[in-house]
Amino acid sequence: MSAFTHQDSPQITGKRPGLPYSPLVVFDFDHTLYDGDSGFQMILWLIRRHWGRRLVALLSAPVLLPMIAWLPTRRRGISGFLWIGTFGLHRRRELDELIDEYVRADAKRIRARLLPIALEVLHRHRVRGDRVLIATGAPPELARAILDFVAHEDLPVIGSIAAPFLGGLITGEHCHAEHKMRMIWAHGYDQISMAYSDSSADLPLLKAARKPVVVNPKRSCVQMFRRVLPPGTPILNWGCLQRAGDPVGAT
Repeated sequence: MSAFTHQDSPQITGKRPGLPYSPLVVFDFDHTLYDGDSGFQMILWLIRRHWGRRLVALLSAPVLLPMIAWLPTRRRGISGFLWIGTFGLHRRRELDELIDEYVRADAKRIRARLLPIALEVLHRHRVRGDRVLIATGAPPELARAILDFVAHEDLPVIGSIAAPFLGGLITGEHCHAEHKMRMIWAHGYDQISMAYSDSSADLPLLKAARKPVVVNPKRSCVQMFRRVLPPGTPILNWGCLQRAGDPVGAT
């Protein structure tokens, strides 16, 4: 399906912070550090650049949106919209340039979506010398550009990688669910001390951590998290008003 190779697109940006043998702390990005789905918001911006892309996306939505809603086909659904938004591009470097343009064009709104409580927790881990890793389903360049607003330019980021396909780009490697764990191990990271995520798709990550922390979960997922994660696992809300979790001030 894809002509992508690992050599074409590095998956980590930045340097690893912390001491070599200090605890590894992994943060999801969307709905954890950032209030929203950063990758899909960026794809919508790509589509809105031209009326033709909008028309094709509208016609494709009845097929692609249900695919996104179902975990086994999510990558293909996202790939469909990404292909529509990037038709005419042939290299991931061109997508990175568009991502930078998108972040500059919508900087005020994007920056406002970063969650201050989440960033403070991340900062405390860094001050302690923990190795902090961002593992996200969004493109790593997008997460990197957004985090640059708060001067975390040296954070390593693992994310989903675009691949050339029939004149556009698709999601060649989706940093999601079990594959997120495979990508983390493939890049040499060891045992996970703590993991923060909102998503049921990140259960493999949360279960792999010695101390999982659920943040900003969907209300419909709270009981599931309580059932499958260790007793006493924190389920917190870091400022996503539409999401569940105990307010941090009450913990």
